[in-house]
Amino acid sequence: MERLIFHIDVNSAYLSWEAARRVAAGEPDIRLVPSAIGGDREKRTGIILAKSIPAKQYHVRTGEPVSMALRKCPGLLLLRPDFRLYEKNSRAFMQICRRYAPVVEKFSIDECFLDMTGTGSIYPDPTAVAGAIKDAIREELGFTVNVGIGPNKILAKMASDFEKPDKVHTLFTADIEEKLWPLPVRELFSVGGATAEKLEKAHIRTIGDLANAELRRVQLLLGKKPGQQIWDYANGRDDSPVLAEPEKAKGYSISTTLEADVTTLPEAHNILLLLADGVTRRMRADQARGGCVAVTIRGRDFKNHSHQRKLAEPTDITSEVYAEAKLLLAELWKQRVPLRLLGLSMTDIQFGDTAQLSLFADAKKEKERRLDQAMDSLRNAFGTDAVVRGAVYHSQLQVGKKYEAQLKNRRDGSAGQKNGE
Repeated sequence: MERLIFHIDVNSAYLSWEAARRVAAGEPDIRLVPSAIGGDREKRTGIILAKSIPAKQYHVRTGEPVSMALRKCPGLLLLRPDFRLYEKNSRAFMQICRRYAPVVEKFSIDECFLDMTGTGSIYPDPTAVAGAIKDAIREELGFTVNVGIGPNKILAKMASDFEKPDKVHTLFTADIEEKLWPLPVRELFSVGGATAEKLEKAHIRTIGDLANAELRRVQLLLGKKPGQQIWDYANGRDDSPVLAEPEKAKGYSISTTLEADVTTLPEAHNILLLLADGVTRRMRADQARGGCVAVTIRGRDFKNHSHQRKLAEPTDITSEVYAEAKLLLAELWKQRVPLRLLGLSMTDIQFGDTAQLSLFADAKKEKERRLDQAMDSLRNAFGTDAVVRGAVYHSQLQVGKKYEAQLKNRRDGSAGQKNGE
């Protein structure tokens, strides 16, 4: 039986969700004016996370600094992000998708895959049912989505990126040459800027050029595994399943774009402590430990640089991750370039609530583990700001807000179920 996959993608999600909330309250629709989500207008700091179509006409771009966006569009309506609102709307639109599809996989906060294989007797016209899902989301929740339809995940995802907003598009195997291959190679899913530059320098400028290139040549340019993957994608090949339950995390990461340049180690260390605290909290919640720590930095040139190191044994203890991160930062950053972004990630993940035992108990490690657990309990009950580490008490940085929003929504959901709501 040929597979049938839908990809649902919310149009300009963060801005759409804020607009829907305001329209429901009787306020003007911010999607109709130059508007954006992200950063601080007064300080002219942060980056643009989402933008309206009128803002796009001023060439405001997602990911660019707020200061640059305001120079392009001085009248830009700039709003701060609300991750609790985003989590709520994410769950709501995916719940509508579950009415129609036997299997739904959350791909990110604003997109999901639906496996519609074998539903032909119920929904004989895939385009019609995709339109019904799209319209139900718009009418019930007040925001729009695009739906891509294809025989696998890559083609469905590429289809959903065609003309927006509020559209349904198909991309089947027979359509690849006409619809997919003429697109610029940098528009292919998983091809980032650096990869696109390598391909373009090798005169591989369209997805069709990539699809028709010799596989060995592509692998020599990009590496064996990544070269194979994007060559397969360019040819419309993808046999990855739609998963009803998410796979266990292969890694945990957290990063923050800095409002002001960081130029000293003490400043950078305070940020690293916040990041280590955030990432290990998530790991402890999943009963996960990481065996490899990586630190990423970005300067004014907007190029990322990273270092990583394997640990003697996996850990979820904040102080241990922080100590290793400081060593990595010292090797990576010589303070010649002011920092604009700091990131921390943990990989080589092991799951389970047991740690490797030592013949000689480490009293300090056990003390740190109990401290982490106590802080987690307080934060889970009363919020992240209920208790902070002394070294970052006066920090204005806020990291891990998406995770905090998830926790708040879960707590509210649990309370509602207990109260019979």
